Amino acid sequence: MKAAVYTSYGSPSVLQVTEIEKPIPKANEVLVKIHAATVTAGDIRLRASDFPLIFWLPARIMFGLFKPKKKILGHEFGGVIEAVGDKVSKFTVGDEVFGTTTMLSNGSYAEYVCVPEVWKSGVVAKKPKNLSFVESAALPVGAMTALFLLKKAKINQSKKVLIYGASGSVGSYAVQLAHHLGKSVTGVCSTSNIDMVISLGADEVIDYKKQDYTTSSQDFDIIFDAVGKTSKTVANKVLKKDGVFVSVKMMTSERIEDLLEIKHMAEAGDLKPFIDKTYSLDQIVEAHTYVDSGRKRGNVAITIEE
Repeated sequence: MKAAVYTSYGSPSVLQVTEIEKPIPKANEVLVKIHAATVTAGDIRLRASDFPLIFWLPARIMFGLFKPKKKILGHEFGGVIEAVGDKVSKFTVGDEVFGTTTMLSNGSYAEYVCVPEVWKSGVVAKKPKNLSFVESAALPVGAMTALFLLKKAKINQSKKVLIYGASGSVGSYAVQLAHHLGKSVTGVCSTSNIDMVISLGADEVIDYKKQDYTTSSQDFDIIFDAVGKTSKTVANKVLKKDGVFVSVKMMTSERIEDLLEIKHMAEAGDLKPFIDKTYSLDQIVEAHTYVDSGRKRGNVAITIEE
């Protein structure tokens, strides 16, 4: 099968599309024919070994001290189950699914991947019926991260939410989720993304190129740092005394109940992935180069065909 493989850390050019052996599912696994994947912040971080200094050594020990242990990147996918192991009971051949490859030996930049029916670190479920494979592939990581952190911030007890980095993958979902829950949403983004963020449900938008969000005349119940580029110390200037600050720098976990909640919201039309650009697997270097540029809006997808 065709796959994008990397054997050393570095720039997008370390990714090489090549032929490797097609995997065979174990008893508790399903074999997924992948139709779409994405380029997430996690993929970029692993490819470049771009970890915060304090976590650099532990991360390199976990993911590969001198070269990557996981040769195929790709954290999320949408595809069709082609085969199931003997102990699989929740899925059958032909099911259209979406999910993640978190902490598995291989990722989704390939024509096929084997994922367990259930495992501790990641999730898989039948995809939303009304979404394409590309849209479904772009849901899990960003939407689950946004949902997890909004729940952590006790979103149901809040009224006013500020999303810093509202045009990125996590931010675009956070805006939609907060809007769906009837909250007053202020998004922070660049000039070129204002219309996009408003279309996602933001009531107000602050252009960070023209105004520091901490000079806002409002104060907020929740400030959500969706890009890891602000801090609680800074946010405290416009955070209510009993307000909550959350950030993508915080630890999150993937839970099947969150994936199913996201799926149901997508099927109801309350949550929709914003797809910025779509590349083929053969264009994986170009896709990573684009995400590295910092210009990405929402999600960047990878289509995979035999």
